Amino acid sequence: MTSDSELVLVWAPHGRDATLTIRLLERHGFRAKECRRIEELTKNLDCAGCAVLTAESMTRDGRDRLTLALAEQPPWSDFPLILFAPSGADLDDRGLDEIKLLGNVTILERPVHTGTLISAVRSALRGRDRQYEAREAIQRRDQFLAMLGHELRNPLAAITFALETMPPSLEVDRQRTVIDRQTRHLARLVDDLLDVARVTSGKVRLERQPVDLDEIVARCVQGAEAAARARRITVHHERNHEPLVVDGDLVRLEEVFNNLIGNALKYSPENTRVDITTHGDATTCRVDVIDQGIGIGQDMLPRVFDLFAQADVALDRSRGGLGIGLTLVRSLVELHGGVVSASSQGKGKGSRFTVKLPRVHGHLPRHTPHSTAIVDQPLKVVLVEDNADLLEMTRDLLESCGCEVATAPDGNAGLELLLAEQPDIAFVDIGLPGIDGYCVAQNAREQHLDGTYLVAMSGYGQPEDQQRAIAAGFDRHLTKPVTIAALRDAMGTAKRARI
Repeated sequence: MTSDSELVLVWAPHGRDATLTIRLLERHGFRAKECRRIEELTKNLDCAGCAVLTAESMTRDGRDRLTLALAEQPPWSDFPLILFAPSGADLDDRGLDEIKLLGNVTILERPVHTGTLISAVRSALRGRDRQYEAREAIQRRDQFLAMLGHELRNPLAAITFALETMPPSLEVDRQRTVIDRQTRHLARLVDDLLDVARVTSGKVRLERQPVDLDEIVARCVQGAEAAARARRITVHHERNHEPLVVDGDLVRLEEVFNNLIGNALKYSPENTRVDITTHGDATTCRVDVIDQGIGIGQDMLPRVFDLFAQADVALDRSRGGLGIGLTLVRSLVELHGGVVSASSQGKGKGSRFTVKLPRVHGHLPRHTPHSTAIVDQPLKVVLVEDNADLLEMTRDLLESCGCEVATAPDGNAGLELLLAEQPDIAFVDIGLPGIDGYCVAQNAREQHLDGTYLVAMSGYGQPEDQQRAIAAGFDRHLTKPVTIAALRDAMGTAKRARI
């Protein structure tokens, strides 16, 4: 067992129950700790294997506090509780039902035999130990996915920039369109894979603000128009007559509806119709995405939001996907306090996906647009990147924007170049040979490189990676593959800082 899964918490505030229970547990080789208040119990949940409670401790206030603490546990955790309860004749059935709602509860009726208690504690600790093993497996998975994302994003970035800098040519336009479409598809798959790992491990933090759900859906519909035309599918959006304001993360909600609309198009035959309706009442905003596509079998409906669930398992895999999009949708909707559901009359009879989110009443924030145009005076740019193809493509792209570009292929040369050139802006890869990008930024700032707008570019795009970049001295973090729009926006910021 891991040390975290061996400690037994005991919360029995009345009589000698706590003293006797701890004495018994220690006699059988367990480590036990008495909790004298509910706050002490909830504070120690993260460093314990299980808790032994008495029915007398489970007042309504105690249940409420424990329920809140258990709800804040990470997704892998199902903390085991062992409850000493009165015998069946004296048991408060209603109170017992509420206690059962706490989750992983084993109820032992008094009088509790020593062997029964010891067996229950051993079983609880074994289960908790397996949970800690699952946590470690999840951490290893997330590390692997982050590394995989980094390794995939570097070549994707090089391909993307190569496409951006290719001159127009009638002979290669068709081929370039195919490469562009498939590259964006690969980038989306990488993003989805990393996103679902972050969401399911509880690492996503929403940047909430009042947003118009109807407007978000309208933008997603507009973004899907090209794909719909290509498949000769009609997309109709029935908009609400007034703003549907929710407290939400704009980017994450767009991710939800892009996924749902994209799925509706993907699984619909040509010459059919997809209907999207947005409406609300006093407390709820609702969005329905309805298609006339392949439908969902009754055996699949209960599993349609499960990770890697696939209704279409044909060998041709013509519709693609990893079976993670709907898992991501459900997780993001639930993070917003909402629910998502699916319904279908069966295979070949289309599908309906419904999202319900809490409605808020208030004013939408006003955004003052600012220009990111690049003025005539060229920017002085340093680019530090160890991938030769990506270095060349990014340099060409920056030069096509009128920038004066100096490059370095590793961290030590990059730091030296930064200090010598004192550029307006620098784009620095994180995974560099020699010293990494974090060290480059930190050393540059320590040596008074104050007038340079430092931009980290990395295949590692998790929130903690972004925070680490800012802490090291970067002004911005861009996740590969970086779009030309993101480069231009960063250069525009550097221009305005210089003026």
